[in-house]
Amino acid sequence: MLKLYKKLRARDWAIVIAIIGFTVLQVYCTMSMVDFTSGIISSITYLNYHNNPSQMSEAFLGIFNSVFGGDWANVTKESLKQFADLSAAAGQPIAQELLDMILNVANASTTQIWWNGGMMLLVALSAALVQAIISALASYVAAHTATLVRKELNDKVMGFSLAEVNKFSTPSLITRVTNDVTQVQMANLLVMRMVFSAPITAIWALCKIQSSSGELTIATAVAIVVLLLSIGCIMLIAMPKFKSMQKIIDRLNTVTRENLTGIRVVHAYNAESYQEGKFKEVNDHLTKTQLFTGRIMSLFSPIMMLILNGVSLAMYWIGASLINKGTIDFATVTSFMLLASQIIMAFVMLLMMFIMWPRASVSAKRINEVLDTDFSIKDTEKPKERIEEGTVAFNDVSFRYPDAENSVIEHISFEAKKGETVAFIGATGSGKSTLINLVTRLYDVSEGSVTVDGVDVRDLTQQDLRSVIGYVPQKGVLFSGTVEENIAFGNPKLSKEDAIKAAKVACADSFINEMEKGYDSPIAQGGQNVSGGQKQRLCIARAVAIKPEILVFDDSFSALDYKTDKVVRENLAKEAKDVTKLIVAQRIGTIMNADSIIVLEEGKMVGKGKHADLLRDCPVYREIALSQLSKEELGL
Repeated sequence: MLKLYKKLRARDWAIVIAIIGFTVLQVYCTMSMVDFTSGIISSITYLNYHNNPSQMSEAFLGIFNSVFGGDWANVTKESLKQFADLSAAAGQPIAQELLDMILNVANASTTQIWWNGGMMLLVALSAALVQAIISALASYVAAHTATLVRKELNDKVMGFSLAEVNKFSTPSLITRVTNDVTQVQMANLLVMRMVFSAPITAIWALCKIQSSSGELTIATAVAIVVLLLSIGCIMLIAMPKFKSMQKIIDRLNTVTRENLTGIRVVHAYNAESYQEGKFKEVNDHLTKTQLFTGRIMSLFSPIMMLILNGVSLAMYWIGASLINKGTIDFATVTSFMLLASQIIMAFVMLLMMFIMWPRASVSAKRINEVLDTDFSIKDTEKPKERIEEGTVAFNDVSFRYPDAENSVIEHISFEAKKGETVAFIGATGSGKSTLINLVTRLYDVSEGSVTVDGVDVRDLTQQDLRSVIGYVPQKGVLFSGTVEENIAFGNPKLSKEDAIKAAKVACADSFINEMEKGYDSPIAQGGQNVSGGQKQRLCIARAVAIKPEILVFDDSFSALDYKTDKVVRENLAKEAKDVTKLIVAQRIGTIMNADSIIVLEEGKMVGKGKHADLLRDCPVYREIALSQLSKEELGL
């Protein structure tokens, strides 16, 4: 948690210092209110004695009648001093507290009550105003910190390669950027509003109590020790559950995301009950954890009330004994009661923070895990300039996923020159998509090298590398916005004419014009309002629109019918004849006209050449071809 505070700006620290200053002012107002409350009680007591002298103690009444003739007008500072001097000379000194009380009773009036009452009201309003200022400043700093952390998290995640994304999982990253940041924001708000106020109030009140009565100080100190021990025990029990709660929320997000993204499959297989069961299991687990922590945290309130009432009882008990001994008065005991209540309430104010802090601490740790993660793919400090155009070469490339023992692809070598079409085919799991991901540097090779435009991709900046590559993923991905915005995703300055041209190359112009608003028609998140084939064609148009040197198709024609597949490839051959094309495909018809076809099996290259040569010399390729087309169609 403390690590996140390093992200505060100088302005934020200045506001925090201002919050501390306002907190001291607020505590001063609170302590002043205690003094004025004591003043009101004393003024009422003195006025009552002034109007009814018979209610005074025998010693007090004896002095009043015998020395001052039962007339308050005779009581002045001078007359009291003379009486004190005479008593001292006679060997019977009078306590100064008694003399001060006689003078206060003599001068008692309703004006003093109104004065103390008015000051109490003024101080209360001042404390409320200061509290409002503290809340506003704390909210500003907490909100800004949350905004900054969210931005850093988003920027960090956007720089992740597939290795980092797979390490954390998408649902977990979503939870960390949303729920975890919210937990930290709420904790920061409570910290700035309460963590300064509580100790300042407690220390100030303890000092005021200790200066007047050691017995009452001990009673208050015992209550604080019991309170701290209770809070410590509860935190030790609750902390492990708070740690597990965020992981359960990750799991809940995973199940919810699966249900939403796979809703069509769920309905198609009548699997609603199965998915509901999965959700119920995780939801019940989260509920049980929250109930446990809620029940543990609910102990705070009765413990607080028990200690507060216990302190009150101890104060009255000790105070009554001290009043009987004549060492303290009722007004002082009452002010001590208020001070003790302020001390306990200071810790009550920390209650919400203690409830939020463990969970926020776990959330902060999860946030720091993301922020502290090093990128597995980094830009070189000395990038090189590309020396060729539209070339791709694999030089004895092998690759294994992080923490994996075996390589996914091994010793792959080939070269694609400008304008050539190189295709990759093989059984599922043969490493075709992995190989393509190495070109776009979503992963880095484990051995060997991949060069683009004559330079190792690791010696190019990621932005420079990807600026020359038009990538069409295996699963079409569209973003919320309009059709035109999706086509212009890689080039925001793309003109509408160029967007239409790219759409025509991808055979998307016809269905776009049939939409209600044409190129201004909305696309739902993930392209849920278009078909799979339409989504693929829009993704192809998006890649074509940036006018790349290299086009990468990761099984991107699978959702197209044979006719559309053929037309799109013909359009690409015509409109992008100088663009190098790397195509991963399952259909023989999609790749049979490629300049070079690479056949993969279990990560190894088992064939390389043109269609006719592979039919003759590569058994794996011939088997795939015969599984899709007849011998007559293949010319065998």
